[in-house]
Amino acid sequence: MKTVVCIKQTFDTEEKITLDNGAVSEEGVKFVINPYDEYALEEAIRLKEQFGGEVIAVSLGPDRVEAALRTALAVGADRAVHIREELNGNDEYTSARKLAAVIKSMEYDMILCGQMAIDSGASQGGPRLAEELGIAHIATAVKLRLEDGKAVVERDVEGDIEVVEASLPLLITAQQGLNEPRYPSLPGIMKAKKKPIDVIEAEELGLAKEEAEPKTHRVEQRLPPEKPPGRILQGTAEEQVRQLADLLRNEAKVIG
Repeated sequence: MKTVVCIKQTFDTEEKITLDNGAVSEEGVKFVINPYDEYALEEAIRLKEQFGGEVIAVSLGPDRVEAALRTALAVGADRAVHIREELNGNDEYTSARKLAAVIKSMEYDMILCGQMAIDSGASQGGPRLAEELGIAHIATAVKLRLEDGKAVVERDVEGDIEVVEASLPLLITAQQGLNEPRYPSLPGIMKAKKKPIDVIEAEELGLAKEEAEPKTHRVEQRLPPEKPPGRILQGTAEEQVRQLADLLRNEAKVIG
């Protein structure tokens, strides 16, 4: 079983977002593997433990992405591929094109991705990559098993579960609940430091100019306005109700 895992490096979920001249500042920010991609990576390692084979982690981005790939190697990935480029406004279209350009040359039975990246929330990466590769995909998996050369996937469908069967090769996107990602062990971290990472420069992928240019452009970016402080009503319950009704009618103007 050969499995390719696509991982993205994102801000730590506890980082505070600040803007510098309309762009998100990376000054002093801690980066991690996108949380949903951690489920994909864990599932790939479990498949290797059950059926044997190889796990290949692939990521697109600047030099700092090496840290995410080292973490993937530390928890059990066998190889890592870094498509290196400085971030230049990639969208889901360009990312899928660049990932596909590399993955097309690989042998694989399955591709696993997170169901979305927490920085964009678009949930387009996996489906677009599957389309580029010409393979089927199943999104938001919460349970996966292999039977008779087929994947049987239970997927989250807005509070319910749908069971889907598909033949390999196949792309699956991982939803929270698929598994519990492991932490890298100290021996794993030490071994990962010595493992080579294959580096491919993005400009060497052979993509035409229109394939490497994003289809979407960010016009403006700003933080949401600060919420005014809450108001605590005083007095008896009856007095508070009258105050609330008065505020809703005359200040908020949401009742007549």
